Amino acid sequence: MKDVQNSRDHRGIEIQRVGVKEVHLPLRIVQRDGGVQSVLGNVTLSASLPRDFRGTHMSRFLEVLTRWSQEGLSSGRMKAVLAEVCDRLAARRAEMVIRFKYFLPRTAPVSRQVSFLDYDCEFAAALEGGQFTFTLGVEVPVTTLCPCSREISAVGAHNQRAVVRVRLRSRSGEYPWIEDVVELVEPRGSSEIYPLLKREDEKFVTEKAYRNPKFVEDVVRDVVLALRQDPRLTWFEVEAESYESIHNHSAFAYFKEGDGC
Repeated sequence: MKDVQNSRDHRGIEIQRVGVKEVHLPLRIVQRDGGVQSVLGNVTLSASLPRDFRGTHMSRFLEVLTRWSQEGLSSGRMKAVLAEVCDRLAARRAEMVIRFKYFLPRTAPVSRQVSFLDYDCEFAAALEGGQFTFTLGVEVPVTTLCPCSREISAVGAHNQRAVVRVRLRSRSGEYPWIEDVVELVEPRGSSEIYPLLKREDEKFVTEKAYRNPKFVEDVVRDVVLALRQDPRLTWFEVEAESYESIHNHSAFAYFKEGDGC
């Protein structure tokens, strides 16, 4: 059978990325405690296409993903996936992005009832010439309460749900866990978010936020200071976005630091 996509191309253009996206697969994510969590992953997998080839073998991306989907995925396993892609497709570079929801137990502050909160996470990895880069992304929901509103109001202050988006890179072999990022970020809001709250819990978190007012600028600066204390990190970016309760727009602040800024 004639292999058209493997035929020679004469236009002399190497394509930086060619591959598959919106691939939905059951995946297993390695947890900090050594266990694994089953998630639904949204995967983009690509490779560079040498100038001599007309097209790539799209089916090979799915073959690789399917075979690796039930392995416990971590930064090391992603490096192995990309090495296989480069080898099978004669590619100089391969990249993969996995987006998924990750669940952690949350214990209500007073009633101590346990529920599960979902965090939007991303693993992004690239391999080129033996050089591997891995970026961890985690979105952490928090509550923010406006310092200005509290200062000028005789009663109360507006508060709202916000999200802190952190993406970071670290030294080879010293990769932070999703749990590490969540534990670092959550205390930097006015209050944490909980899926399940009884009346006594609601009173506690409402009063905690009132005693701890934060602008999005405050949240970003506090997260940055905490990230700077982690010697493993070589690069990070932080964005806080507040879904304002008294406006029909959001407020945000953003900061980036480290190698490649």
